[in-house]
Amino acid sequence: QVQLVESGGGLVQPGGSLRLSCAASGISSSFYTMGWYRQAPGKQRELVATITSGGSGKYADSVKVRFTISRLSGKNTVYLQMNSLKPEDTAVYFCYAARNGQDYWGQGTQVTVSS
Repeated sequence: QVQLVESGGGLVQPGGSLRLSCAASGISSSFYTMGWYRQAPGKQRELVATITSGGSGKYADSVKVRFTISRLSGKNTVYLQMNSLKPEDTAVYFCYAARNGQDYWGQGTQVTVSS
């Protein structure tokens, strides 16, 4: 059974930082592209960042420079370091893993940026 479990969300003030983690089980995630999407209330889910099995990262323009995606293959874990957070970053963040047309999703973790 494949599971992706996110952690690290919470409430942070504007300008603050959070690090999200996604632990994968049931797959050898080192062979998968992994990444993060987010969905704000009343908006469509949008891609935040991805990282290939080779370690190449891509980012949405809105988070470039501020966010960094990384992976620790030996522990089947992917991270999203989020710095200089803005109120518009408030959303539920979902981890995903994809390979050869098969994808898996986590349950999401809430990130709220507010003073």
